Amino acid sequence: MFRRVLIALLLAASLLTGVACTNKKANNPLAHINSKQPDKVLFDRAMDAMKEHKYDVARMTLQTLINTYPDSEFVARAKLTVGESWYQEGTTAALAQAETEFRDFITFFPNMAEAAEAQLKIADIHFRQMEKPDRDYAHARRAEDEYRQLLLQYPDSKLADTARVRLLQVQEVLAEREFRIARFYYLRGSMMASIARSKTLTDTYPLYSHADEALYTLGQAYEQQVDRTRAVAGLPDAVKQRLAKGYLDNAGEAYSKIVTRYPAMARYQDARKRLAAIDRPVPTPTPEAIALNKKEMASRTASTRYERFVNDIGKRPDLSAAVKVGQPTLVDPKETDAPNLVREINVVVKSEMEARSGAGKVSVETVNAGGKIPENQPVPRSAEAAVNPSDVPAKAPAQLNEAEISTSGDKPADKAAESTSTTADKETPKDASSSRKAKKKHHFKLPIPL
Repeated sequence: MFRRVLIALLLAASLLTGVACTNKKANNPLAHINSKQPDKVLFDRAMDAMKEHKYDVARMTLQTLINTYPDSEFVARAKLTVGESWYQEGTTAALAQAETEFRDFITFFPNMAEAAEAQLKIADIHFRQMEKPDRDYAHARRAEDEYRQLLLQYPDSKLADTARVRLLQVQEVLAEREFRIARFYYLRGSMMASIARSKTLTDTYPLYSHADEALYTLGQAYEQQVDRTRAVAGLPDAVKQRLAKGYLDNAGEAYSKIVTRYPAMARYQDARKRLAAIDRPVPTPTPEAIALNKKEMASRTASTRYERFVNDIGKRPDLSAAVKVGQPTLVDPKETDAPNLVREINVVVKSEMEARSGAGKVSVETVNAGGKIPENQPVPRSAEAAVNPSDVPAKAPAQLNEAEISTSGDKPADKAAESTSTTADKETPKDASSSRKAKKKHHFKLPIPL
C-alpha cells in the first residue's frame, strides 16, 4: 500500500514538473533591447570603438549602419563620424580621406546644422598642417579660404566665433610672410617690389601684429623712390617734380595711417617725425582709435622663452601674436602689383615728355571733293613702282673675262695674241698675296649694272 502511494506521488511530481517546464519562456538574447533600435545599437558600438581608438572597427560598424538602415535617423551622424574617425587618426593620408568624407557630408546634407561642423573640420585639417611663415604656405592659404567660407555660408552658427579666432591666427601667419618678403626687397634695393608687397599686406591684413612696421617700411620705400627719381640723368625737371610729389604723397598717406589707426604701437612717434620732415600735415588720433588699438594689443599673448625655443625647433608657427578681437578680412582687396606700378610710372613720364615736345597731337583735315566721291585709284604694284623702262640700259656693259668666254674664231688676231700672252703670264708663278690683292682691287673697278 505504501509503495503504491509513493509511486503515485512521484508521478504527480513529475507531471507538475513537466507542466512547469512547458510554461517557462526561452532566453532571448535580444529581449533586453526592446527600448533601443538596432541602428542605435550599432551607432553606440561605433562610438565605444572610437573612445578606445579602434578607428577601423568604428568605421566598419558605421558603414554597416549606413548600408543596412539607409532611412535611419543616425545615418547623417554616422557619415560625419566616419570623417571624424579619419580626422582623429591624424596621418597625412587619413586627413586627406577625412576631408573627402566631410565634403561628401556637406554635399548630401547641406541644410543640416552639422554641415557647419563639417566645414569647420575641413578648415581645421589645413590648420593642423600649417607651417611657419618662411616655409610652404599652401595649407595656410587653404585654411584661410575654408574658414572664410564657413563665416560666409554659416554666419549664425555657434561655431562661427571659433572659426573667426582661428582665421585671425591664419592671417597672422600669412601677413608675417608678406612682411618678410617686403622687408627683403627693401634691403635689396627693389623698392617697387617692396612697395607692392607692403601695400598689399596693409590693405589685406589690417589686424597684423606689426602693421605699423609694415606701413613705416612702405613710407620709407616711397621716400627712397623720391631720391632715385631726382638722381636720374636726362629726365626733365618737370617730370621729376611730378613723380617726386606723387611718391611723397603716398609716403605721407602711409605715415598718416600709422598715426590715426595704430596710435598705441611703436612706430607712432617715428611716423609723426617723418610727416613733419616731408612737410605733410600731422593728424591727431581719436580717442576711439586709441582705445581700439589698445584693446587689440591687450588681446595678444606674449610667448615665454621656452615657448619660443620650442617654436624655433618645430614646424608649427607661433600664433601668440595673433589678435583675438575684431573681424578678419573675408574678401581680399585688389592686390598691388609691381609691374603695374612700373607701367603707371612709364605712362606718366611718356605723357609729360609728349606734352613738352608737342607730340601726340592729332589734327583732323577735311577734304572737300565738291560733293562727289572720288573714284578709287588703282592699287600700286611694287614691280611697276620700282622699275622704270627708261632706266634699263640697252646693252649690258662688258664683264670681266668676257674675251676668255668667247670663242677663238670670233676674236681678231691681235686679241688672240693678247689672250695667249695673258695665258702665259698666268702660268708664270707669282706671289699669292699680291695676286689676291690685284684681283680684289680690280674687282672694285667693275661697273655695277642697275
